[in-house]
Amino acid sequence: MDSRNLPLSGEKIAFVGKGGAGKSTCLVLLAQAMRRRGYDVCVLDTDSTNVGLHAALGIAQPGRSLIDHFGGMVFLGGEVTCPVDDPAPLLNGDVDLAELPAEYISRSDEGIVLLGAGKLAEFGVGSGCDGPLVKIARDLTVRHRGRPMLTLVDLKAGIEDTARGVLVGMDRAIVVTDPSTAGLGIAVYMSELIDRLRGGAEPATRHLESAELAEVARGRYRESRLAAVHVILNRVADEEEEQDVRAMLAEHGIEPIAVIPDQAALRRAWLRSRPLPMADLAGELDRAVGQIEAGAGAGSRVASVGGD
Repeated sequence: MDSRNLPLSGEKIAFVGKGGAGKSTCLVLLAQAMRRRGYDVCVLDTDSTNVGLHAALGIAQPGRSLIDHFGGMVFLGGEVTCPVDDPAPLLNGDVDLAELPAEYISRSDEGIVLLGAGKLAEFGVGSGCDGPLVKIARDLTVRHRGRPMLTLVDLKAGIEDTARGVLVGMDRAIVVTDPSTAGLGIAVYMSELIDRLRGGAEPATRHLESAELAEVARGRYRESRLAAVHVILNRVADEEEEQDVRAMLAEHGIEPIAVIPDQAALRRAWLRSRPLPMADLAGELDRAVGQIEAGAGAGSRVASVGGD
């Protein structure tokens, strides 16, 4: 099937969740399911602290960090600024793989493309913060032969990146929650956040001295294309725990699109830096992709739940 005819083609989907909930695990598993469905899939790693995503995808070595391609971090004298201090768009953020130097690109055996924004550890003392990596996450458009790819963005754990406005550059968000109060809280927060964005919420601009930059920030929010948030429930111990969490989410109008059980095989794969096994999860993942596709373009609030 021509990937251009698939519902999610060209979208950017952010994966968020608290630390340890399994955000990266669910991203990898869904990337594999989407690739099998016929999508041209790009994984964009913008989690500045977590490592090992390449191994989970079955890639021996990640490519060079994109922050170098775009001119380096502003905190180290480079050109890429933090979206909080400078909401202006990333320069030359529309990239075609055919024109991007090969050293920045890595691919899995299945054909999933991996691009990495960078890791704080590689910048050393004085790097400041990882705000410039958030700008790459927000503004990068990845193309393959001129067509935007389905891009899955692995954000840093927690909600810091969402507070920096990264979601205004996304088409949808997938919240991964484990059976914990903190995990469920983020799922509820994200569901409410999308309602606020679609209701005309504006960013904080008092810290910006330039009226022009303040208007740029407000314009990004007005132009946000974020249409839906999905929740995946991950690391579920048993049916009783699943029902408890479902009931808690239902109180906030959230229905999970997938439930991923707590599996030792997934934990071992991360421990040993091996590709994540899909095993008996294929059916659940295919159903999750189908539910995401069903909501594509509908502009409705959707929710689903899933592991790291």
